[in-house]
Amino acid sequence: MATILLIHGAFHGGWCWRDPARILLGEGHEVYAPSLTGLADRSHLLTAAVDLETHIRDIVNLIQWEGLEDVVLVGHSYAGMPITGAADRIAERLSALVYLDAMVPDDGQSAWGIRSAGVAAYRLEETADGLAMAPPPPAVFGLTGGLVESAAGKLTPHPKATLHQPVHLTGAWRQVPKKLYIRAAQFNAPYFDRAYEAAAADPSWIAVLRDAPHNVMMTEPDWFVGQLRLHVL
Repeated sequence: MATILLIHGAFHGGWCWRDPARILLGEGHEVYAPSLTGLADRSHLLTAAVDLETHIRDIVNLIQWEGLEDVVLVGHSYAGMPITGAADRIAERLSALVYLDAMVPDDGQSAWGIRSAGVAAYRLEETADGLAMAPPPPAVFGLTGGLVESAAGKLTPHPKATLHQPVHLTGAWRQVPKKLYIRAAQFNAPYFDRAYEAAAADPSWIAVLRDAPHNVMMTEPDWFVGQLRLHVL
C-alpha cells in the first residue's frame, strides 16, 4: 500500500480531496490531505507573513514529523509551486510527483509570474485588508449542482504573498522516480497547457489529457484515483 499526500490549490483546503481520499483509504492506502496555512480550517492563521516558503514548510514538516517515506505527493493547481519546492528538498522521501492541472515552476518563478504569462482563467481581486486574493465563484472551477453548494461555504481567500514569492530550486526534485501531469482541458489556462506539453515531450514524465473541469478530483474522483492506480501506485 502507498502513502499519499494530497495538496490543494488556491482558495481550497483539504476538504476538496474528500472523495478521492475516501476511495484511497478504503483500498488500504495511508492518505493525508492537510489544509495549507492561512486557508480553509487554517484560515485563522492568515497574516502578511504567510508566503510560499510557509506552504513548502507545511509539506516538508508533515513528511518529516510523520516519518513518511516513499510518498506519492499530489498537487492541484497553485499547489504545483509548494510541492515542487518541497520535493526539491526531500526528493529522497518521494516515490512520485503528481501535478493535477498544476503549475510546474522553474527556479526563480512565482505563481503570479507563471499566471501572468498569458491570458488568465479568471481575474483575481484583493481582499479589503490587502492580505489575500478573494476566491472566485465555485463555477470557475467547473463545479455544478451539489458541488457548488458544498464549495461555496468553504472557499477562502488565498494568502497574497504565496503567489508573489519566487521558488528557489536546485533541480533535485527532478530525481523523483515517477512524475505524472494530468491536464483538465476544460479549464482555460495556457500556463497549464504549456506544462502539459512539456511533460508530454519529456520521456521521464507521464502526461494525461482529460476533457474535464479544473476540479476533476471532485467531479470525477473515481477516474482521478484510477489514474493514480495506473501510473504511480
